[in-house]
Amino acid sequence: MKGIVCEEIEKFQLVEMKEPSLVAGEAIVRIRRIGICGTDLHAYKGNQPFFSYPRVLGHELAGVIEEVGPNEAGLQAGDQVGIIPYMQCGTCIACRNGKTNCCTDLKVLGVHSDGGMRELLSVPVTHLIQTNGLTLDQTAVLEPLSIGAHAVRRSELKSGETVLVVGAGPIGLGVMAFAKHRGARVIAMDINDERLAFCQKWAGVDHIVNALNQPKEQLAAITGGDFPTVVFDATGNLRSMTDSFGLVAHGGKLVYVGLVKADISFNDPEFHRHELTLLASRNATKEDFDNVTEAVKSGSIDVGSYITHRVPFEQMIEHFDSWLKPETKVIKAMVEL
Repeated sequence: MKGIVCEEIEKFQLVEMKEPSLVAGEAIVRIRRIGICGTDLHAYKGNQPFFSYPRVLGHELAGVIEEVGPNEAGLQAGDQVGIIPYMQCGTCIACRNGKTNCCTDLKVLGVHSDGGMRELLSVPVTHLIQTNGLTLDQTAVLEPLSIGAHAVRRSELKSGETVLVVGAGPIGLGVMAFAKHRGARVIAMDINDERLAFCQKWAGVDHIVNALNQPKEQLAAITGGDFPTVVFDATGNLRSMTDSFGLVAHGGKLVYVGLVKADISFNDPEFHRHELTLLASRNATKEDFDNVTEAVKSGSIDVGSYITHRVPFEQMIEHFDSWLKPETKVIKAMVEL
C-alpha cells in the first residue's frame, strides 16, 4: 500500500508500506479522507513539540472498515467511521478520572506514533466512531471540531456570556461555533480581515476585532468596559497568548486551546487582581466526538464551506508547501483517497 512519510523537516516521501494484519480488538480501516491541520504544518516545519522524525502524519481521518472481528460496538465491514486519534493507557490518574485526553502516556496518531497518511490503518475498535449517514468530509472534520467543543465544555461557558476567541483558524472557528451553540455572545479576533469576515459568515459571530487595530479599546467598547468573561486563545502564537491575559474580565477565564513551543510569562499582581482562571484545553474525549457528531448530523455545522482546498493523495506533497502561505487562504485542506 502507498503511504506518505515526513522523513525530516520539510521533506515528504511517497513510499510503499506493508499492509496491516487484523488483530484482536482492532479494525482495519481504508482511509478515504485526511484533513490537514496546524499540527501537520508545524511538524513539517519543525515547530511541533513532542515530535520526532521520520513520522507518518495525519490524524483528522475518515474511512471505511475493511476487516473487523466481533466487537461490543457492533461495527462491521463496510461501516464508515471517524477515528479518535488519542491513544490513552486507560490506567493512569487522568484516565481513571475520565480525562483520557491528557493521559500521562498519551500517544496521538500522527504525532507520537505513525498516523493515517496511508491507504490502510489498523485502529482499536474503541477509537472508532460509526458515521453512516454523514459524508466522508463531515467525518474527517469531527476531530478538529471536537477540539473546539472540548475547549468550550472545559470553560463551563454559560448562555449569555460574552466570549472572545483569538485566532480564526480551523480550531478557533470550531470554538466559535460551539460557543454560539451554547448561547454565548461571541467576539472573533484575528489579524486577517478576510478570515474575520469568514467568522461572521460561517460561525455567526456577533462582533469582529482586528488585533492590529487597538484591540483592547475595541473590546472595551463592545463590552461596555467589562471585557469578555471567557477568552479562548487558539493562535499558538507566543505574543498573542501572552497578551491575552490583558483581555479577560475581572473574575474571568483564559483558555489556551493553541500550543506554542515556548515559555509564557505573566504579571502576577495583575493576575491576582483580576482573580483570573487559567486553563489548558488539550485534544478531546469521546464525549466531545459524540456531541460534535450530533451537531453535524443536525445540520448546525456547515462542513462544506469549512473545507476550502482539496487534492488527491498522490498530489499532496506538491501542494503542501502552498498551504503554509497566507495568500493561499486555506481554512481546511482535505486530502482524498
